[in-house]
Amino acid sequence: MAGTGGDAGKTLVALAMICALRKRGRHPAAYKKGPDFIDAAWLGWAAGKDARNLDSFLLGWDGVEASFLESAPGDEISVIEGNRGLLDGVDSASTHSTAALASHLRAPVVLVLGVRKITATAAAWVEGCRRLAPEAEIRGVILNRIAGARHARVAAQAVEALGVPVVGSIPAIRGEEHLPARHLGLVTPEEHGGLEGLEDRLASIAEAHLDMDRLVGIALSAVPLSPRAPAAPAPLERIARIGILRDPAFSFYYPDNLEALEREGASLVPVSALVDRSLPDVDGLVIGGGFPEAHAALLGANDGLRADVRRAAVAGMPIYAECGGLMYLARSLRWKDEVHPMVGVLPFDVVMHERPQGHGYARATVDGPNAFLDVGAEIVGHEFHYSAPGPDAPPSGTVYAVGRGTGCGKGRDGATSGSVLAAYIHLHARGCASWAPGIVRAAHRFATGRR
Repeated sequence: MAGTGGDAGKTLVALAMICALRKRGRHPAAYKKGPDFIDAAWLGWAAGKDARNLDSFLLGWDGVEASFLESAPGDEISVIEGNRGLLDGVDSASTHSTAALASHLRAPVVLVLGVRKITATAAAWVEGCRRLAPEAEIRGVILNRIAGARHARVAAQAVEALGVPVVGSIPAIRGEEHLPARHLGLVTPEEHGGLEGLEDRLASIAEAHLDMDRLVGIALSAVPLSPRAPAAPAPLERIARIGILRDPAFSFYYPDNLEALEREGASLVPVSALVDRSLPDVDGLVIGGGFPEAHAALLGANDGLRADVRRAAVAGMPIYAECGGLMYLARSLRWKDEVHPMVGVLPFDVVMHERPQGHGYARATVDGPNAFLDVGAEIVGHEFHYSAPGPDAPPSGTVYAVGRGTGCGKGRDGATSGSVLAAYIHLHARGCASWAPGIVRAAHRFATGRR
């Protein structure tokens, strides 16, 4: 499911199709092209199982292929939602674009067009995409935001004159009625509050406005890919217990990353920073990104857990945090003229701003000692954050030299304090082979030292 831009309606269409497939008794797998956590969470919700992120910048093509082939059901349909426009990548050559991903996986493309206030111009979009991305096989078009029957008919006639079938015409549905949004994108499934009946409503959109039989036919026509050996199973011996802060405040985790920790011998222990008043018996802690600002009052009021995390850090427990996790480990979080106390492991405050402070792919070099990653390691990742350390943040105490991106600012990221490493850059385990082993080894050393 590709689009002509970031607001074409790909997510709504992909979710509707997946829900309709499940209503028909199928068991589709879902994927998100790009690094986005929230769209992937929604796709996973619709599919009833984790959705994977397929991002060649983060994972490399070998990592993309491995993640897809290890998880895609061979006898079922896989739905991959693209990101931005079909040709949009990191440069004008469409490197790491949705078109490049479709070509690499030999996946037929269905192009979603937002056709509000246009008719025959829709054909120009389709023809332009075909000429500029001939490697992406456009097998169908879905017209989104149709104003009426005549609008749909004229736009469809123009597109089909090119020899490309129109496989759906969706009226101008108010997407926020189904999927409300906020500053980082859609509200996550955990925070939606109105999931009851949503699957039925989305499936009904697909059945009413998409040619589901034709879409299924397009999917089943995909060229088979060579099977790949399954991923190595997790070892029977668990050498470390690693707590994962996972709740509506911290929900940004790639399934591949959690599985990589388990393959290295970690036993993952769920922890809620909103509910749990104490830290369970763990040897290490991982705190992902999310929306701590939306839950800052509850996080600040949970004195017991904050104190436990602080004591664990002082005792030398290895703690790895990304983005929202960095915010939680700071002294305080300021948002909308309110200041909330956080853990206080990192010696600076964090401030939420009205505009993004870092957004996009990132590259960095590890140039200082830390508990997890080797000095000299080159890392790739992405960031999307409205917060930044306050003006009193010290320039020292960071171990990432940022070559592309923003991080904590001034070309630096990766704040450290003892065995704590916290960064705005999100990493993917398949693109950073030393990440999971480094975390599990550090937790194992800590566990051994406590015995």
